[in-house]
Amino acid sequence: MIRRFAILLSIGLLLILAACGGTGNNASTANTQNEAAEASITAEEELTITATNYSFDQKTYHLKKGVPVKIVFKNESGNHGILIPELNLRLDGKDTSRVIIPDEAGTFEMTCAIMCGSGHSGMSAKVIVE
Repeated sequence: MIRRFAILLSIGLLLILAACGGTGNNASTANTQNEAAEASITAEEELTITATNYSFDQKTYHLKKGVPVKIVFKNESGNHGILIPELNLRLDGKDTSRVIIPDEAGTFEMTCAIMCGSGHSGMSAKVIVE
């Protein structure tokens, strides 16, 4: 009786592990395609954003709508990143630059992408696409 229960329990665990063990190839393929598309884009402008402890080097950054721009992230002190969800942009210590084409005019909030300490919540700037 105990032996049957152990076998059924083992089979059940194997089925659960098999169901949860997906490879996630769809997300990986999408990221590879996006990176390949970005590699073929030539930036017409370059914007460097520098982060220090709890602040960015500027309060506002300006981009032109429809103009490819290379965003370069530099981290001078602390552990920081940048996140602008509307522009589909996240940069940090691993990914320090990316070419984007802002296709929508507006003002977007840029925040620190990495929990960096007590001043993290106040670490923000505006990105204005004109």
